Amino acid sequence: MSRKGNSLDDGLMEGFFGILKREMFYGFETQFKNLNELEEAIQKYISYYNQQRIKVKLKGLSPLEYRALVLS
Repeated sequence: MSRKGNSLDDGLMEGFFGILKREMFYGFETQFKNLNELEEAIQKYISYYNQQRIKVKLKGLSPLEYRALVLS
């Protein structure tokens, strides 16, 4: 993240971390027995977030599908 006072650099990451915590962590804290399980769950969520999650703003496509469509 950026230096103090450069909050514009942090906006995207703070937004992502908020979504991550809201969708996969809050309410499920007791499911993770150790840090390895939590790390694995975060990696699975990031994979889902980038490859499968449907976004209305992206015309109902996942981020990877939309990127492939735009770049082709």
